[in-house]
Amino acid sequence: MVSSDQRRRQLAREKYVRQQQRRDQARQKAKRRNTVIAASLAVVLAAGGAVYASVALTGGDDKKSDNTAAGDNTTAPTPSASESTAPEPAMAIDKKAAYTMSLKTNRGTVAIAMDAAKTPHTVNSFKHLADKKYFDGTKCHRLTTEGIFVLQCGDPKGDGTGGPGYNIPDENLDALGKAGADGTVTFPAGTVAMANTGQPGSGGSQFFLVYKDTKLPPSYTPFGTIDAAGLKAVEEVAKAGVEGGAKDGAPKSAVTIESGTVTKK
Repeated sequence: MVSSDQRRRQLAREKYVRQQQRRDQARQKAKRRNTVIAASLAVVLAAGGAVYASVALTGGDDKKSDNTAAGDNTTAPTPSASESTAPEPAMAIDKKAAYTMSLKTNRGTVAIAMDAAKTPHTVNSFKHLADKKYFDGTKCHRLTTEGIFVLQCGDPKGDGTGGPGYNIPDENLDALGKAGADGTVTFPAGTVAMANTGQPGSGGSQFFLVYKDTKLPPSYTPFGTIDAAGLKAVEEVAKAGVEGGAKDGAPKSAVTIESGTVTKK
């Protein structure tokens, strides 16, 4: 016959086993999550604020805060989040047309082909901002040379915390295919995509230029493709590396957008 003390000890052991099982399950879940994040974000950019690759990338003036961070001190293209209060610009483009964004920089001109049919809100926002000379005189504040391979631009403050004061919705997220087992897709060299805070609909004005095939979660709006001359210019900036010999930070060969224009083809 089992005494009351034995029964209590048995129940205590069973409770302990259940607790251990729950802890093990939680550790495994966290390990899988961190593996996906580390594999996909080694970097980044800012889309509306501080981006620490928060390509995974982020940018300033995003509704949500939580910059996306990656493993090993690298993050994705992500801007720092500051409250966005203004509505996005009224639609003023031809949604059936193709557009070109031309960024004249001190390192050469980068021409970006954009398809309004696939990313109307993004193209409309860039047209709106370019017409207001928003990008003129701004710096590409972040270069990442390990984990992900991007140059991040579009922040008027030049430190990853700036944005236009409004957000635009995510678009075209399935363009690069279905995510693999690691939760990422390949952003081919030459792709231009929006940085964000890691939260849906948090894009602002920050964007990143992919100069080498990069694996990231399919949560960054791919809206353009760099021309051959522009890609070569970005590759040259990447070859020079990051200030101080780091893998993520301000490019050693400083990049300034002297003027930015968006025209209909």
